Order: sequence, then C-alpha cells, then structure tokens
Amino acid sequence: MRTQHVEDVLSAHAQPDTDPRTTLRGGLPDRYLTPDDIAEMFEVPKETVYQWRKKRIGPPGFRIGKHLRYDPADVRTYVTSRKNTDTEAA
Repeated sequence: MRTQHVEDVLSAHAQPDTDPRTTLRGGLPDRYLTPDDIAEMFEVPKETVYQWRKKRIGPPGFRIGKHLRYDPADVRTYVTSRKNTDTEAA
C-alpha cells in the first residue's frame, strides 16, 4: 500500500495536464527532493531515510554541499524496481 501512496505523492506534484512537460516527466516534480520529502512519501521517519542511505537500500541520493537531495526520476526508478521485486517474489 505504501507504494501507492508514493505514486499519489509524486502525481500530486505534477503540473496540470495542459502542460506538455508533464508527459515527459511522468508526473514528477520540477525540483530535487529533500529527505523530508522522501520521509513523507514513504510515510517513514526521516531517520529511516538516513539509515536507508547509510545501508544503501533506499532510493539513491546525492549531496549538494552539505545538503542531501534525491532526483525524482531515481525515486520513481527505485519504486518501480521494488514493485517488480515484490511481484516476482509473490
């Protein structure tokens, strides 16, 4: 169920359907995501997001100076890979 929530959050950041960029971005926001955004999307504490990064098991992030950011396309890829893994395991 959390995967659906993530999809809903990503879609909520999308521009109206009249914006042709929406199709190209697949409903992703026009900005890099913060750890707070990731925690909200996956409904987990922010500390969990940092633990995922430390253990290299969550969506890939990168640093801009001292700030951690996530590319929305990488988050989408991560969610898709998790969905595929869960489907194959079932």
